[in-house]
Amino acid sequence: MSDKKISTLVVDDSAFMRKALKRMLRSDPVIRIAGDAKDGLEALEKVKRLKPDVVTLDVKMPGMDGIQTLKRIMQENPTPVIMISTMTSEGGETTLRALELGAVDFIDKSSCHTNMDILDIADSLVQKVKVVAGVDVEKVAEIKTAETTPAPRILPPPPAAVPDKGPSHLIAVGASTGGPVSLEKVLTVLPADYPGAILVVQHMPIGFTSSLAERMNHQCPMEVKEAQEDDTILPGRIYIAPGGYHLKLRLENNEHRVVLTKTPRDTAHCPSVDVMMRSVAENWQGPMMGIIMTGMGSDGVRGIQDMKQKGATIIAQDENTCVVFGMPRAAHLTGCVDRMVPLHRIAEEIYGFNR
Repeated sequence: MSDKKISTLVVDDSAFMRKALKRMLRSDPVIRIAGDAKDGLEALEKVKRLKPDVVTLDVKMPGMDGIQTLKRIMQENPTPVIMISTMTSEGGETTLRALELGAVDFIDKSSCHTNMDILDIADSLVQKVKVVAGVDVEKVAEIKTAETTPAPRILPPPPAAVPDKGPSHLIAVGASTGGPVSLEKVLTVLPADYPGAILVVQHMPIGFTSSLAERMNHQCPMEVKEAQEDDTILPGRIYIAPGGYHLKLRLENNEHRVVLTKTPRDTAHCPSVDVMMRSVAENWQGPMMGIIMTGMGSDGVRGIQDMKQKGATIIAQDENTCVVFGMPRAAHLTGCVDRMVPLHRIAEEIYGFNR
């Protein structure tokens, strides 16, 4: 965005939440409140009339709920939308559905019951509004519909995995804004007999990563799970770091196992891509690849440098296919990235690695 202020429409059926969200957003001089709406119908009318740069949209509203409202916004007046969700299994699944339908990002409002609690999400919301204001929602739609294949016709079939010997290699993936939909495009085309293992850090709060893992497990030929303490890293498996915990590895009796920890506590995100990748660099015995995908910020910069020093191949998603190019840009600037590739080719890179 330029010097122009970011006009924002706040949609929530709770008068308390509307007031609180507007107060948070007004704390930043770059953001201007275009208006608010108490339900979906009012939101549609105001999106059309006020043409805001960003909409914050409550997931759960009476009458026309957030999902129905989002569909109409994307059909009639495509606008960057941040969903305001709650940490429940239903809320997590609904949030993922919203991201699939074109929402750019979301905020968890579970802890916001008082004016003091609201401060917990203020910085994150302001930052996300600033980032998504510059997102091309048509690109988000293109990513959702783009075809992605691992190009098996030009690659040899994968070698048979030998569970007793563990994975033949490890892929460490980091993503943030735009990640859930982009990860789906990549992971769902990998075969069930893939001989390596994949670790994923997707920036999400506590509770939402379990919904992501469950959803991915239904869609992917590979087995997908939210990582648990002491999990053994096995071939043909995808492990998603749980919200609120860093994912690390330890080597024990020639097996690599999951370590979940809340330390270090000074990271911008938990789980952190840097923490995961640095642990991979320190503990993984064998070929490895680091991948930085769409997202704001610079998480992963230190991690890929450590992995590169240990001989890893480093891939980053290119600008044209990122919802937000922040993390891949920061990775590219380190000079450690071997290839910048479009989203539809990341699965091919994973599929063809270590052959």
